[in-house]
Order: sequence, then structure tokens, then C-alpha cells
Amino acid sequence: MTQTIVDAAITSRMSARAFTPQAVARQTLTELLQVASRAPSGTNTQPWKVYVLQGASRDTLCEKVCAAHDAIRANPALAADYREEYDYYPEKWVSPYIDRRRENGWGLYGLLGIGKGDKDKMHLQHQRNYKFFDAPVGLMFTLDRVMGRGSLVDYGMFLQNIMVAARGHGLHTCPQAAWNGFAKIILPHIGAGADEMLVCGMALGYADESDVVNTFHTPRVPVEEFTHWLD
Repeated sequence: MTQTIVDAAITSRMSARAFTPQAVARQTLTELLQVASRAPSGTNTQPWKVYVLQGASRDTLCEKVCAAHDAIRANPALAADYREEYDYYPEKWVSPYIDRRRENGWGLYGLLGIGKGDKDKMHLQHQRNYKFFDAPVGLMFTLDRVMGRGSLVDYGMFLQNIMVAARGHGLHTCPQAAWNGFAKIILPHIGAGADEMLVCGMALGYADESDVVNTFHTPRVPVEEFTHWLD
């Protein structure tokens, strides 16, 4: 199959989990967001709101959320204080989705040498999310609560545009729902209004190609498994 430039940007996109400290110019970020804003949305509502964290704002948020994450580990009852505003994952996992989830989790942990009982290592690896995997740019995305569920579909297309456009600039990303449970910390920190809910976060920067974690690439099921042809 002949790959176009667009195909290459899409297929080279991956969830990078280690970044270099190399800064990303504000003009580059502006261009990425401008391009991404061409995403379609129902009746052109353009429901996305973006908060860009760099420098001290990024570092302070990471410290706050890592502290909360550590506190929950020390006292699991505290988890009740941190709830996602919308269900990203199902309440009950069924096949084939649970199978893919397990394959993903153990594939990553296996690559990193984290065994099934290594709770300390698991906690530290999970906490890498709350450091944006060392990326110099952290993005937080919010949505006005008045909007319907369809706006989350619109949002997905906007997020994908950011990730694909980033590849055109030699950048990588990692979309992160891991932040969602800490919205009560994040929203005041970024100055979001009381009518906004957190959709997700995203790490953005230059991938550390020397880190083994970035050799982890998730598989995809073949077209024949998810497509029904109707004549």
C-alpha cells in the first residue's frame, strides 16, 4: 500500500511515554491548535477549550496531583474524593475489550520489567502520567457542562487533529484520561470556570527515542474484524 503524507502522520502517531526536555515554541503550539480547530463539530459549535501548561504552571500542577496520587495509595478511602465527571471506561468489562486492555497493560509493564506483584513499580509508572511523562508541554481540555454527549465525539476529532498535526512538526503526544479523576485539583489550577468539566489531558513534546518505553507499539485488529460490508 502506498502511504500518503497524511497516512504517514497517522500511522506514526503513538502514545509516547518519555520525552526530552527540548522546548516547543509557542508559535508551533499556536499553529497546531489552529490547524486542529478545523475539526468538524455539530452545527459548528466548536466546543473545545484548551489550557496550555509550561514552566512553573506545569510543574506545580504535577506536584499537586502526584501528592494526591501518593495520598490515595497511603489511604485508599481518599479515592472517593476524586471522581471522574463522566465514565471514560465501562462499569463492567467484557470480551474482547477486557482482553485488549490486559494485553496493553501487561505488554507495557513487561517491557519495563514490572511484574504482576510489583505494586511499588506500578504506582511509580502510573504516576508518570502526572508528570506528563516529562514532556515540557501539558495540555488540559475542558467542555462546558451544558453541552451534550455529542460534543465528546466532536472533541475526539479535535484531539486527533492535534496529535496528527504534531507529527508533521516532528513532535509526539500522549492523550491522557488518567488526569480526569483529579479535576477538583486541575480545574482551579488552570483557572477553568465553574461550568467547565475536564475532558482529558495530553503530553506534548519531542519523544525520547533512547527510552525503551517508546518502543512499545500497540497492535490493531485487522479491518475484517471490525467492518461489515453490506451490498
